[in-house]
Order: sequence, then structure tokens, then C-alpha cells
Amino acid sequence: MTQAYSSTHDHPGVKFHDSQFLVFMNRVLAMMVAAVCCLLTKQPRHGAPMYKYSFASLSNILSSWCQYEALKYVSFPTQVLAKASKVIPVMLMGKLVSNRSYEYWEYLTALLISAGVSLFLLSSGQEKRPSTITTFSGLFILAGYIVFDSFTSNWQDALFSHKMSPVQMMFGVNLFSCLFTVGSLIEQGAFFHSFSFMAQHPEFGLHAGLLSICSACGQLFIFYTIRQFGAAVFTILMTLRQALAILLSCLLYGHAVSPLGALGIATVFLALFLRVYARSRLKAKRPAQGLVPAVQKV
Repeated sequence: MTQAYSSTHDHPGVKFHDSQFLVFMNRVLAMMVAAVCCLLTKQPRHGAPMYKYSFASLSNILSSWCQYEALKYVSFPTQVLAKASKVIPVMLMGKLVSNRSYEYWEYLTALLISAGVSLFLLSSGQEKRPSTITTFSGLFILAGYIVFDSFTSNWQDALFSHKMSPVQMMFGVNLFSCLFTVGSLIEQGAFFHSFSFMAQHPEFGLHAGLLSICSACGQLFIFYTIRQFGAAVFTILMTLRQALAILLSCLLYGHAVSPLGALGIATVFLALFLRVYARSRLKAKRPAQGLVPAVQKV
């Protein structure tokens, strides 16, 4: 969207401005990839009603809209804190959607990860983006982003109880995302105009296709992670991704990490260590408890 297509010495070229069409392209290719995988590989018997996919698709669209719209009304630190603190709302939404229970140490480590990532991101990004005044409207929209985003992953996690595969989930969610997005594009009159732009500028089609391939591959990992580890672990990984991206940038380009950022990194690693340690102790405790009745019988 920042590149000028068909530029010459006499003409600066034209830019593509409709981000919603790029989302539509991503969803179409992801749906096609999932459909091919379903046809070529053996899949479990599908038992979920198709309409249930629409809930995750609609909440994903609404969370994306709230995320971008909130940028007009909230400051950069407020946005960073909201994104980094999604782990706790996701766990609370898990109790609401799936009646999932979490141990106290899971809440504690989630809180530490959110605090550590917040410290690191704030120390690394305060001067990179201009801040706006935080308003009540911005906080309300930001709360909507957190609620919808928390619901999306937990609803997908709940759908996996129907014993479906990640590619089946990927097909169902993207099918409804395509329907919702194409309806919006046609209503705005941008659907055919975008295809006309692609026909006039083939290079744009290649770029949009590459973007869609990356998005489809990313979705395969997303749905597999949610199925295997649950919505809370997936959100922790997505939260850590933000910090790792900035840390990698610091290492590659020689940017210094501030003392506050170093404290944030140390807090995150401490939380991850506590999480792994607590989980390993819990796994070691369960077999030991299972042996007690057998010993008593002997």
C-alpha cells in the first residue's frame, strides 16, 4: 500500500488504498489452501454445524476494526499495554465460553508476562510513534478489541471439541470471512475496482499473492497451536512475539536496550521459567497420585 505501481520518469505511479481487499485476498487463498488439504489428506468426520464458524469469523473482523479504529483515540503506551495484557482477558473468556479452569500459578505467570512485555515494549517504542490523547471513546473501542479478540481464540478452541482438524477449522472460518468481506466490498463499491487495479498492475497481483501465501501459512500454525495447546498459550505466544520482534531488531541493527527494557525481558523469562517448572511439577505429581491406590491394594 506504500508502493507506487507503474511508475515512470514522467509519472509517479499509483498506490493501492483498500486494505479490506487485501484481507479478502488473504482469506480467499487461506480457504483454497484449506480446501485442497481437506481433499488430498484424510480428515476426521466433521461434526460441527457450519454456522458456528461465523461467530469466530465475525468476532475476528470486529476485533481488527476495533484495533485499527482505536489508534485514532488512544496514546501509544495505552495501546501497548492493552495488547500486552490480553492474556488475562483470554483466560477469563475461557472460563465464560468453555468453563475452562486455570491454576493460580497460570494467572500469576500470565500477569508477569504481561508486565514484562509491557515494560519492554514501552521502553523500546515510546519515541517511535506519536502519542495522541487517550479519550473515553478510545478506551471503549480498545476494550471492544480485547473482548472480541479474546472470544475469537476461545471460540475456536471450543470448536475443536468436535474433533475437527486445524485445516477444517481454517476452511470454515475463512469461508465466512470471505462472505462477510466480499459483502462489505460490494456495498462500498470497491470490489470490482480492486480487481480492475490488479488487472492494470500485474506486479500488485504478485505482491498481494505473496502476502496471502504468508497469511495462509501463518493460519496453519495458529489453528494447530490453538488445537494442541489452547487459547491461553496461543495468546502468550502472540504476546511474546511482539517483544521478540523488537529484541531481534535491537540485535540486528545494534539498538541499545534500556535498563527498563532489560528488566522487562528478565521478568518475561522468569515467568516462562516458573510456568515450565510448575507444569513439570504438576505432571510429576499426577502419576505419583495414580500409584497410591494401587500400592494400598497390594
